[in-house]
Amino acid sequence: MSLEASLLVLLGGFLGGASRFAVAGAVDRRLGPAFPWGTFAVNVSGSALIGLLAGLVRLLDAPGAQDMVQAFFIVGFCGGYTTVSSFALQTLSLALDGKRDVAAANVVASALVCLAATDLGFLAAAGFGR
Repeated sequence: MSLEASLLVLLGGFLGGASRFAVAGAVDRRLGPAFPWGTFAVNVSGSALIGLLAGLVRLLDAPGAQDMVQAFFIVGFCGGYTTVSSFALQTLSLALDGKRDVAAANVVASALVCLAATDLGFLAAAGFGR
């Protein structure tokens, strides 16, 4: 990855992370703690945004511009805003490519493995607290 692309990812990630913090916090304050509405709102909006951006990048007729837009918006901003957007785009791409069984496996495996990893991390952190 070029230095320019790396800097675009860095800046996009910073802005995406800050946006996630602001949006999730605002939604949570508005709707309350009964459900993680802030995270839900961020993940849904990030998924919609990455799909839109990926579609728009395909319309660009300049490979260099595609790379820079992808680095800043898709990898940087959306990656900082939510990683679920990347998961959603990859799963959709698999399904659109006719690999519906792989797309379904990706959904199930991602949910199960991510939950297990979260549990293991939580347990490891609890171990440090003793």
